[in-house]
Amino acid sequence: MSGFPDLYSPMLYLYMRLLLTSVFICFALSHFAAQATPYIPSNGKQVLEQLPRRADPAQRAFAELRRRLAEKPADPTIASELAQAYINAARNDGDPRYLGYAQAALKPWWNLPNPPIPVLVLRATILQSTHQFPAALADLNSVLKQDRGNAQAWLTRATVLQVQGQFAQAKASCMHLYPLAPELITLTCLHNIGSLNGEAANSYAALSAAYKKYEKNADTDSGTKIWVTTLLAEMAARLGDAKTAEAWYQLALTLGSGSGSPDSYLLGSYADFLLDQQRPAEVVTLLKNRTSIDALLLRYALALQVQQSPAAARQINLLDQRFEAAMLRGDTVHQREQARYELLLNKRPAIALKLAQSNWAIQKEAADLRILLEAAAQNPKDQQSASDALTWLRQNKLEDITLKPTLARLGVKP
Repeated sequence: MSGFPDLYSPMLYLYMRLLLTSVFICFALSHFAAQATPYIPSNGKQVLEQLPRRADPAQRAFAELRRRLAEKPADPTIASELAQAYINAARNDGDPRYLGYAQAALKPWWNLPNPPIPVLVLRATILQSTHQFPAALADLNSVLKQDRGNAQAWLTRATVLQVQGQFAQAKASCMHLYPLAPELITLTCLHNIGSLNGEAANSYAALSAAYKKYEKNADTDSGTKIWVTTLLAEMAARLGDAKTAEAWYQLALTLGSGSGSPDSYLLGSYADFLLDQQRPAEVVTLLKNRTSIDALLLRYALALQVQQSPAAARQINLLDQRFEAAMLRGDTVHQREQARYELLLNKRPAIALKLAQSNWAIQKEAADLRILLEAAAQNPKDQQSASDALTWLRQNKLEDITLKPTLARLGVKP
């Protein structure tokens, strides 16, 4: 149990979930760019932004860590602790500015070819959050050459490889966790990959059993439980078991509320499930107070559109401004979400297809495949637009019930 304290804390959930939420965090960057144009309030009483209160425990913790780092600016241990705290805040709040703060905390070592191992792991985490996957893997490989027993590096490496669709290598990284991490962590790492690689039903059953075995274990913290239950919900949804998926989502939301508030990835995943289940009113209720995060604003706008609400136009306009700002900045890290926006809200399938293809070249998760195929289905004159993705689908045997209608439109048997 000793030697890997972060594996038994919410930081474990952070390292796995940061990869899965990278598009949510990076997508939010466009929001702040969209706000870059000077704005003059209509009156002096208008509230522009609620700043964190100094009395907030997290802000006090940041202040204390900053004070310690100011006293010892060359101490990588303190800098790493502060950077970890900022990254955790970025996950919880969906605020990408915390990632910038994390990088700033690591500035003395950021450009070094071989910084201390804790800095390497954190640098890899930040790099992958902006889809710089090769650079992130290079840092993780460097860590593992020096420390083969670094469980967090193996875990993060497995996740990066999974997002890239390199399932065999991802599984190999998971296998290294067996002597290093709790069994539930190792099994989740393996079965999450297996569920995307031809073993959906067996992986779901095995992970469900493992969760039930360990959920009351004192070492299984709430962050780990949220991570596992969210993955189980997604597995059940892909298998077409909506009732079971709903139960897992509700459990994850309850656990998330118990630790403050559900994180942006969980909210986005559940919102997508609700949209697939034709339950837009619940999406509106779920997300109406979380639209400062652009990826959640997208789902909110989609739900309003399904309801034919007059409020949809304003939300779509906000998204348009944020995407425009991102494009002017050359930001391409949120192309999956932008493709959904163009296809479903702007009704521009040709633009959506180009975005989805560019995104597919970088990452290959189930959601990336789905938007690419949906865009291809609405571009019938481009018969080759989905050929590589369909080949990948056959080779990797991804099972996802939500793909069936689109595959049928493409004339492909699921």
